[in-house]
Order: sequence, then C-alpha cells, then structure tokens
Amino acid sequence: MARPTDQELIEELRKFDTPSITNVVATYPGHPLCLGLYNPWTENWYTDQTIRCMFPELGPTVGYAVTCVHGLPDPSYDCLNLADLVEALGKSPRPTILAFQQKFPPEIAGKVGLAGGVFTTTLKALGCVGAISNGPSRDIDEIRPMKFQYLLSGTTPGHGHMAFRAINVPVSVAGMDVAPGEIIHMDENGACKFPADRLEDVVNNVRALRKEEAARMDLLNQARTPEEVLAVVRQNPYGKTPGDSKQ
Repeated sequence: MARPTDQELIEELRKFDTPSITNVVATYPGHPLCLGLYNPWTENWYTDQTIRCMFPELGPTVGYAVTCVHGLPDPSYDCLNLADLVEALGKSPRPTILAFQQKFPPEIAGKVGLAGGVFTTTLKALGCVGAISNGPSRDIDEIRPMKFQYLLSGTTPGHGHMAFRAINVPVSVAGMDVAPGEIIHMDENGACKFPADRLEDVVNNVRALRKEEAARMDLLNQARTPEEVLAVVRQNPYGKTPGDSKQ
C-alpha cells in the first residue's frame, strides 16, 4: 500500500482536535503512543491562554509554518516588505499557516490591528489557511466569510505605520516557539507545533489514541458502581505519575 502523501496526512489531521495532537506529540511521555518530541513543561511547543480563536466554527486548521516579525519602522533597517512575505509563502509547501510575532512597545502593543481584510485576502491567495499572532488584529467581520482561521490576543480597529522586521525566522507566539517549516495544528483550544518529518507518526498515533480513549470512555459510561469506575481508572494507559502507588 502506497504511503499517504503529506497533503493527505494534513487533511487527516484536520479530523482531530488540538489537545489530541498534543497528547501524542508530548503531553503523556509515559504513554506508548506518545512520541515524546518535547519535554512537555520546559519546551515552548504549544500556546498559552493569552490568545483566542476567532472562528471556532471552522474546526481544526493545519499547515506548514511561515513566520514573520512586525514592529515599528526603523530608519536603520528598511529591507523587507510584503513582497518578501509573498515570496516566502510562495516557496513553502501548502497549506501554510502564518505565525507573525508582534514586537511593539507596551503602550501600543494592545492597539495594533495588524492583519486586516486585504492582508488576509493576500495570504489566502497564496494557499495560506490561517494565522496566529501574539497580538490583536482587525476586520474580523470582513474575514469571517473567507473561512480563514485566526488565533489572536484580541481585536482592535486601527493601527499606525509599521514594518516587517524579519521573515522566516524563529518566532515566539503566545508561549509557543515556531520555526519555519514546522507543522502547526490549531483550533479553539489553542495551537501546537511539531517537526514536519514526524507528520506520519503523529497521524498514526493520534488515530490509535482516539480509538483507545473511545474504548476507555465507553467502559466508564457503562460503569455503574465506584468499584467498576476504579477498575477502569486503574488501567491507566498514560504511565505512572509522581505519587501514583496503586497503578
């Protein structure tokens, strides 16, 4: 049987929520289906609570990371513009997700409505399916019919002059460190990332874990006594945790 293409694997990942992806990437290192790609607490591989999903009805969004950094114009550095981002998006495998880090002074960081309708239309024309940022954006009503996902800190209607500071460099967005070319999986729970060369492993393991968890929940739903619940709980598939002496 032929190996699925990367595009088929990405489409398969859209059937699973982001917490399920984190479970096999790193969350449960004691579980046989967990790949253990990161130390779950010490490495910044998923987002924190500072961002929210603008369009939860779209479900999971998956793509290859293209990154950029925005900030105030700098007279000593005026080398990059939107055309450079277009070039980077055009060279990336598709679909893409833009991870854009906003580096603005604290007094204006919450007022930068950075990515609006025209910018989003440009991204979508290049095969981009979503974007994630540590700051706000705008034109949410205009973007909603585009079926283009955004994870943002919030919304605000305006901005002043700003500039590209870097393109396709490592960025940090809402507690998640992202390098160009990594896979980003995101939904209303937040986002996580993992190396693109582990795409097939993640798909295979999340399929298996979903079946295992469904069977476990079925047993719990059938349990009628505390003893029956305890019997299921003691079949802990996630590995021992500190203090567990009765597993």
